[in-house]
Amino acid sequence: MIYLTEYPSPVGKLTIASNGKSITGLWIEGQKYFADTLTETPVMKNDLQIFFKAKSWLNGYFSGERPSPYELPLSPYGSEFRKTVWQYLCEIPYGETTTYGAISKKIASKQGRPSVSAQAVGGAIGHNPISIIIPCHRVIGAKGNLTGYAGGIDKKLMLLQIEGINTDSFFYNKK
Repeated sequence: MIYLTEYPSPVGKLTIASNGKSITGLWIEGQKYFADTLTETPVMKNDLQIFFKAKSWLNGYFSGERPSPYELPLSPYGSEFRKTVWQYLCEIPYGETTTYGAISKKIASKQGRPSVSAQAVGGAIGHNPISIIIPCHRVIGAKGNLTGYAGGIDKKLMLLQIEGINTDSFFYNKK
C-alpha cells in the first residue's frame, strides 16, 4: 500500500509518499514527473510515524537547520543507475553545488569506465522522486547555468538560497 500526506512549505505544497516504512516520494505541487513512480493508487493517511519524521525533517530544513538525507529511511523507485546517481546527490554538502559532469565523472571512476554520459546523469536527476531530501537542486550546469529542475527553476533558486548559497552568479534562460 502506498500512502500520501501533504506538507505546506515555502516553495509550495509538497506531497509525500510512503510505503508505510520509508519515504518513496516527495514532490512539489506542479512538478514535472509528479508522482510518476507510484505503482498503485495511493491512499491519503496523515498519521503515519514516517510522515511525522519527514515533516519534522522538512520543518528543520526550512528553518535553516541542515538535516541529513540519511536521517530518514528512503526507498526511491528507479533503475540501479538512477539510484546510483541519487546516492551521489545525497553526498553533496549543504552550501555547495556540483555539476552534472562532475557527477558523471565520479560514477565513471567508481565503475571503472572511461565515461558516463552527463545527459544520462541529468535524466536521472530530473526523475528524482524524493525532491529536496535527495538534493537534486544542488546540481547546476558547468558554467553556472541553472538548467532543469522538475519543480521549476524559481523553486531551485529558493532552495539554494534557503541553504545559504549565493545565487548571484547563476543564470538561466527565462523563456
